[in-house]
Amino acid sequence: MPLQQAVDKDYPYLKHLYEYYHAHPELSFHEQQTAARMAQELRAIGFEVTERVGGTGVVGVLENGEGPVILVRADMDALPVTEETGLPYASTVVAQDDSGQQVGVMHACGHDVHMTVWAGAARQLVRLKDNWSGTIVFIGQPAEERGGGARDMLADGLYERFPLPDFALALHCSATLPAGSIGHRSEYALANVDMMDITVKGEGGHGAYPHTTKDPVMLASRIVVALQTIVSREISPLEPAVVTVGSIHGGTKGNIIPNEVKLELTMRSYTDEVRQAIIEKIERICRGVAISAGLTPEQYPVIQLREEFTPAAYNDPALSARMQQAFIQALGAEQVVEVAPVMAGEDFSRYGRTEEEVPCFIFWLGTVPPEDAAAAERGETTLPSLHNSKFAPLPEPSIKTGVVAMTTAVLNLLKRP
Repeated sequence: MPLQQAVDKDYPYLKHLYEYYHAHPELSFHEQQTAARMAQELRAIGFEVTERVGGTGVVGVLENGEGPVILVRADMDALPVTEETGLPYASTVVAQDDSGQQVGVMHACGHDVHMTVWAGAARQLVRLKDNWSGTIVFIGQPAEERGGGARDMLADGLYERFPLPDFALALHCSATLPAGSIGHRSEYALANVDMMDITVKGEGGHGAYPHTTKDPVMLASRIVVALQTIVSREISPLEPAVVTVGSIHGGTKGNIIPNEVKLELTMRSYTDEVRQAIIEKIERICRGVAISAGLTPEQYPVIQLREEFTPAAYNDPALSARMQQAFIQALGAEQVVEVAPVMAGEDFSRYGRTEEEVPCFIFWLGTVPPEDAAAAERGETTLPSLHNSKFAPLPEPSIKTGVVAMTTAVLNLLKRP
């Protein structure tokens, strides 16, 4: 049976699976039910499955003779977002996050689609075992949204306990591409993403006597403005970079100058050199502002780089070219488009940044109703972005296209001689 026809036939099963994942989201590092269902899907079709790898991670291995080893990843965590799509299978889940807050939970980044495509591709590859030779390693990864899932699975021996991949593949939903299409990009596709906390210290006091204080609100404001000169004046215009101060908190009342102000930042780049340069320049600016205000070294801003670092995703050029041609043959040239790199992060990148240097390729899956995508391109409407409470992929063409694309990619790399 031709692949597209087989995927069409399997879609009712996948639709049910997708709606289950969508209606039962779980936050990062808490994906117990999701992981159990992913493990169940693989066991049912003959994979050897190991659970609780790097926390809630799932690893399924299927050996089918000699040949390369292909890793296929799907991320399974959801976001602390209250869903507003109005879908009949919309999430109504409310959970407690790690800070103790009660939050709505939603698959607002398409991981429910990722998991469904992952299962659909596994089912097709089992059906087509006579057409390929090698080993497939399907992994369900936790905590992509927190940047820790890939790191934890690798630290728990993913590449030592299971077959070492010759290639690693993943996809990600696009909130701009029409459903039925695939977006590809060679070399850098997604960015380094760092998060930083800065505590700006000072000497508080009465708002009527500012001369007796060292105002951390003013110092923090100077730092925020100065940080914007890093990209505009200290990084080459040919090197993409972003520094965003997304949160600033300090003080309790308008006539009280506080003792400290807290800033939260994100920094984005592609190369390791630019990433390190940004971090160093932030430290220099903070120290310089403190010195200019007459603060002592003990009062310099406290800078903490969070562990939630996501390295840039680099698509191996040779692998990218090979996958592009495979997608064109399977879907048609008009459905396969080259897309620009983005400054968002994706910890799938970590699977290629080990000593083994595994070639990786992540591609974009269109999910937008074609008429909406066309209207947005004409400037007539605005599409909900990823992480938006109204983000709602068009399931059938998105899932079918994803299964065909991922199955085709694996078959291309495991061609039987």
